[in-house]
Amino acid sequence: MNNVIKTIFWLLAVTSITATAFSSDFTPESSNGIAYPLGWQNWATIAVSHRTDNNTIRSILGNDIAIKAARAGKTNPWPDGTIIGKVVWKGTQLKDWKAATAPSKFVHAEFMFKDSKKYSSTYNWGWARWVGLEQKPFQKGVEICTSCHMPVKDRDWVFTDPASLP
Repeated sequence: MNNVIKTIFWLLAVTSITATAFSSDFTPESSNGIAYPLGWQNWATIAVSHRTDNNTIRSILGNDIAIKAARAGKTNPWPDGTIIGKVVWKGTQLKDWKAATAPSKFVHAEFMFKDSKKYSSTYNWGWARWVGLEQKPFQKGVEICTSCHMPVKDRDWVFTDPASLP
């Protein structure tokens, strides 16, 4: 009976730790010195994309400033205060609809924070990424981000074209 009680306490402890880690009160550590943008899961969609080179599906989201700029076509440059989020999943073929690709494993959430004063040394953007469902901060530096975005430097460093809406 003693082992059963120990097992129950162990399961309760693990459940409590897991629930705390994924509760709405949990805030991941900063990434590249940037605080995690709380509430991004409720932002509006700017666009979606599918990368064929690594089979990922992306939802590009924006804070209110980004959405207003995207809807008005004022994205080159994006206004200060813009936060653009890219939520990335591995793609999978749907079981019942073979022509469709849908999200499967969550890969990461990454963000660009527009502040021409604070981030003047990194092309007016702060760059941050959180990996996996645990949202572990990616701390390998912004050079990785800026080198990837170099082809769109004349588009204010943003790949995304906002999707048209009626």
